[in-house]
Formats: sequence, C-alpha cells, structure tokens
Amino acid sequence: MKDDFFSFEIVKTCPKTGARAGVFHTPRGDIKTPVFMPVGTQATVKGLRPEDLDEMGAQIILSNTYHLFLRPGHDIVEKAGGLHKFMNYEKPILTDSGGFQVFSLSDLRKVSDAGVEFRSHLSGEKFMMSPELCMDIQNSLDSDINMALDQCTDANDNYAQAESALKLTTHWLEKCFKAHKGGRHVLFPIVQGNMYKDLRAKSVEACAPYARCGIAVGGLSVGEPKPVMYDMLDFLNPILPQDMPRYLMGVGSPDCLLEGYARGIDMMDCVLPTRIARNGTAFSKHGRMVMKNSQYKEDFRPLEDDCDCYTCKHFTRAYIRHLVNAGEMLGAELLSIHNLRFLIRLAEQSREAIIGGYFPEFKDEFLKNYKI
Repeated sequence: MKDDFFSFEIVKTCPKTGARAGVFHTPRGDIKTPVFMPVGTQATVKGLRPEDLDEMGAQIILSNTYHLFLRPGHDIVEKAGGLHKFMNYEKPILTDSGGFQVFSLSDLRKVSDAGVEFRSHLSGEKFMMSPELCMDIQNSLDSDINMALDQCTDANDNYAQAESALKLTTHWLEKCFKAHKGGRHVLFPIVQGNMYKDLRAKSVEACAPYARCGIAVGGLSVGEPKPVMYDMLDFLNPILPQDMPRYLMGVGSPDCLLEGYARGIDMMDCVLPTRIARNGTAFSKHGRMVMKNSQYKEDFRPLEDDCDCYTCKHFTRAYIRHLVNAGEMLGAELLSIHNLRFLIRLAEQSREAIIGGYFPEFKDEFLKNYKI
C-alpha cells in the first residue's frame, strides 16, 4: 500500500509462519523489513553517536513525544530545523506519541475525552496532552512516522476497563487524523484492546480507515506472559492489513523478535538492549552474559566469536568485564553497540532466511540454543 510519499512492498512471505520480508519506502530512505529499531528516547540513543548507529546497520530509530515535549520543548527542536537536524541523524525517525509514558505515570495523570492531564515527572508541572497537541508536537519535530495518541492498559485490567480505553483510543485517533499534517509524515494508528480478542478485532476495524501506510500493535508486553502475547499475535496476523508495515511496540528480546516476525510483524523496538548494557549485560546466541561475573576475568575472546560489531572486533570479554566492574562508561557504550548490533543482525538474518525459504528452521535453531 502507498500514499504520496510512503509505500510498502512485500518481497517474500514464509508460507509456514506468515513471516514477511519487505521494503518500506520513505522520503528519508528505504527500510528493509523485518527490522529492529533502536530507541533514542530523548533525541539520542544513550551513549552512542549517529556514526555508531550507521556502522551497526540501524535503518530507523525512535524518539519520544512526551520526553521531547518536556525538554527541550518541541518549539526548540522546530527552531533547530526539526529533529533530524537537531540530533544530526539523516535516516527515518519514528516518534512514539507518549501514550505509554503517560500510562506509566498512573498516580500523576487524569484521562478524559479531551486527552490526558498529567504532571511532569521532572518538575511536577501540570500539562494536558490532547490528540491535537500530540500531533502538533510531532509535526514540529518533523519525524517521519507519527504515532496516534492512545490509552494503554495494564495486562491485569478487566474487560470494562479495556473496552473503555479502546473507545477513548478510537475517539482520539479520529482527532489525531484530523490534526495530522500528512505530506512527508505518515500516521500509524495503534491497535489496542488488552488481552481480549473481540476488542482487538474491533480495534483493527476502527483503525483501518486511518491506516494509510502503517499500523501498530500496542498494549502487549505490559505484564502478560509471553505465550499470551504470542497467542494474541496469532489472532491478529490474519486480520491486520496485509499491504502495509505492522509495528509491534516496545518488544525486543531476541526470542520475542523471532516470534513476532514469525507472526507477520515487520517492525519492532525496545529499550532493552541499551538498558541491560548499562547494567553490564550482553546478548549472545546462547543467552545473556552478565559481564561482572568472575568467569570472564581471564577470558580474552570477543563477546561473540562470529559477531561483526565494533565491540567484538576490537575488545575482549576480560576488558569489558574490567570496564563494567570499574564503573567506566565505555563499558556501557561497548555493550550497547554489541547488543543493538546483535538485534539488528538478527533481523537481517531473519530477512535472509525468509527470502531464502528457511525461516522456520532458522528460528527453531536459534531458539533451541538461546537460554531465556
């Protein structure tokens, strides 16, 4: 499907799983899918330069409307020439609406038809995030992909709570669509409905008129067991639009990436790889490596023998363990580079496997060796 500036083509589909290899054409470059997207919440992927992102193969990154609204302010970013110029990043940028961040404030927010009244977690100042303001902020940021304002619910919310949130999300979507600038920006509606399949189906139907070239699935990985999330993705796969990118929001462990791709998801993101890096943990094909552990003290191998990231090409486990235990910030930086490249490469390998016709075997082999 396409509009005037964005289009999506499916190159190959895996008949056994529904995994898709595609190309998402955007004004700032093509995105080969499936893809993992690093998160740069406050106009930076923590500790990394744009050059680092390019070297690791990042095709698109995320920033966050809520955080950039609070600081430095979308007016400042607009005066700088937009988010790309402000942070010196030329490839596509997706901005999350901030719905999940406001949802996380719980005690500091009040939800109504008009939007979300909340207090800043920084200053305590009161603000009203309306659908119109959400679009105005993203228009000022000049991000390529804009997310509609939605109300995310907790995995333990009951049916009435989930239904109420869905009605509000649908109401806000209509307002977002009317306020959206369009042109060189595309709006992604967000499918909500918690863990209730009938509500999810209603949400897909409600989102369809507003989905020009992309749709997102929100409200998963919010406390439910992974099999419950996978079951919901199995349900959604055949009823989501087939001719546009599908974005599963905020999910990004290696096992979830493969399980998501296997269920027709094209785009995924998560803060997990950089967050665990700052805590001294690395991804590997056998599971997570806690680098402060003594077993790496005299281990002079790279984190992964076959990894092509900058970290693995130049440094050893022993050195990274030393940095982590000494509290040196280079340790977090090197682990962030490795963890992000690990997930980006896993997405690249998944795409190759889909096109090559061996994705189910690739997925099963990886998960057999990966210890969660």
